[in-house]
Amino acid sequence: MPATRIVEPDEGPRSKRAAILSAAIKSFGKNGYDATKWSAVADQVGIGQTALYHYFESKAHCLLTIMRMELQRSHEMFVKATAGETDPMAALRAAVRAAYDVSGHDVLRMRILENNVDLLANRRASAREETERAAARELVQQIETSWTELVQRGMDAGVFVRRDARTLALSMLGMIVSVWRWYRPRGTTPLAEVRDLIEDACVRVVRP
Repeated sequence: MPATRIVEPDEGPRSKRAAILSAAIKSFGKNGYDATKWSAVADQVGIGQTALYHYFESKAHCLLTIMRMELQRSHEMFVKATAGETDPMAALRAAVRAAYDVSGHDVLRMRILENNVDLLANRRASAREETERAAARELVQQIETSWTELVQRGMDAGVFVRRDARTLALSMLGMIVSVWRWYRPRGTTPLAEVRDLIEDACVRVVRP
């Protein structure tokens, strides 16, 4: 079953929601969620702290929204990359490459997601926070299911090694997303080099 998709609010020309999200992504991604003051986000956008609550009821609500949006984007990229690809190995390679076809802004969002993923484990007292958390959890499950189905398809075709499909899928996903904990766009290792290394590792994981 497809994950519940949250429709983003309509943003008029005077809305500050996109600007708040952008400022929060930069601060959470570069400085860390805990080290970022909610008031500092307001300062970056040029609004009073009280105005933040018109869009997000808390810093955690904003964080969960960012995480859910990143999971949504990641899953859409997987679906787009693998759609219509009949060769499971080619689909796997395309999926890995799509995971690293990102902008600098996407890198920050993925870093935020990886560094705060434990937040998705427990229910939130706030209804708005819980809506975002539950949607994010559904997306995590959908991503894991999509990867598991791809692996199973490869095994059924005799292209992938026959082992537990979910274990193989989660192993590859773990390799792919772990990159965002340490990768820095201005570091010494180009992302294309990281992508090629992970793609090769994933192929070796499933190859008979």
